[in-house]
Amino acid sequence: MTDTKHILIIDDEPDIRELLYITVSRMGYECTTASNVSEAYAALKKSNFDLCLTDMNLPDGSGIDIIAHIHKSLPELPVAMITAYGSMEAAVGAMKAGAFDYLTKPIDLKVLRNLISSSLKQLNAPQKVEPLSNNPNLLGDSPQMLKLKKQIHKVAVSQAPVFIHGESGSGKELVARLIHSKSSRFDGPFIAVNCGAIPSELVESEFFGHEKGSFTGANENKLGLFRSANGGTLFLDEIADLPMAMQVKLLRAIQEKAIRSVGGSMEETVDVRILSASHKDLPNEIKAGNFREDLYYRVNVIELKVPSLRERQEDILLLANHFLAKLCERYESPLVTLSESAKQRLKQHAFQGNVRELENILERAFTLTDHNIIDADDLLLKSDHATQLPEAITQSTDLASIENKHNSAFNPSDAFGDIEAYLGGIETQILTAALEKTRWNKTAAAELLGISFRAMRYKLKKYDIK
Repeated sequence: MTDTKHILIIDDEPDIRELLYITVSRMGYECTTASNVSEAYAALKKSNFDLCLTDMNLPDGSGIDIIAHIHKSLPELPVAMITAYGSMEAAVGAMKAGAFDYLTKPIDLKVLRNLISSSLKQLNAPQKVEPLSNNPNLLGDSPQMLKLKKQIHKVAVSQAPVFIHGESGSGKELVARLIHSKSSRFDGPFIAVNCGAIPSELVESEFFGHEKGSFTGANENKLGLFRSANGGTLFLDEIADLPMAMQVKLLRAIQEKAIRSVGGSMEETVDVRILSASHKDLPNEIKAGNFREDLYYRVNVIELKVPSLRERQEDILLLANHFLAKLCERYESPLVTLSESAKQRLKQHAFQGNVRELENILERAFTLTDHNIIDADDLLLKSDHATQLPEAITQSTDLASIENKHNSAFNPSDAFGDIEAYLGGIETQILTAALEKTRWNKTAAAELLGISFRAMRYKLKKYDIK
């Protein structure tokens, strides 16, 4: 068969070579073996390979030498390192040198087969995702963004853990999603979790799942994040917020590629790529005793820096126009643009909240103005803008009737856990009351509430009020 994949196995232990040879052959692939560096170089000259598996310690050299040779001479050939049990420093070093992934001895055949399948799948991965330079979800032509896009392309073909560092609102999860979409795992699950949002007593259950009856409240089996992400990517946002005890267990799960659910008796192999992120400086967190150094080196095999919006000011207007176009399309509005004064105001703004802040500013201006051109004052960037927002609500004459109708006096604790949903419920009640009072005349209801008709239409669509 002319398209049969060809795999090179390099190991000085005959038993390991035979085990790998048999496993690869049974998967239907052609296999060549070598017992040292010299034989490996000779094989690489003689034949074309689709994957290389090499031991770390060889009689006449090191697996790192082979990785460096392939990285220089055959950069498209993926290499996986085989290391002794417990030699995680060697595995991390191999991936930093360019290895695709690693295996530990004694070799788990399920992990081996997953590794081979994932590597060969990357070679045949269809280009279903547009080139990142044209992808509307990662906008920016600044030097910093062009560099980031190239880095995403490079790290996507690896299985190495990636740490994404950047300020809040800069787009770290978007970068993680793009890495996943360009990888061989693109058709597998992408599971994102904010580590700081999980109660400390539930973290282990959330990550590894639990068995029914394993603790009070465990009324049914729970899969957990690792098993939910099996075959795909697990994105750990704000990883610095993990409790120290959980950091130990996460480290082991990453190293062993296996997990045990709470209350479970058996470990289960999982095939998950770990991407993580934080807005905190992890080296400082390590010095402060808040983050384990060994976990840091494990999740930070490759580091990507997402620039703040202040560092790429030339992208502000490009992003602004994109967000306005999305809003117009979503709410079926005529094209809304920025005046020159608004453009200058945005360029001068500090954007401590980065891209997320820019999007929120434009969405607010879009809903609160009746004009098709947003002026500088419409952006409400002054420090006192908060005092201008409640006016729309205070003009409603039906707040008392709403409270009486629903018999729900204000209780701040009702908002705990999901403030957005709680406030959305209140706003829905206000909008409905205004519409009922005006016999569902939307223009009159907007006037009653003191908001623009565009803002009224935006809110009705947001809350699906018809």
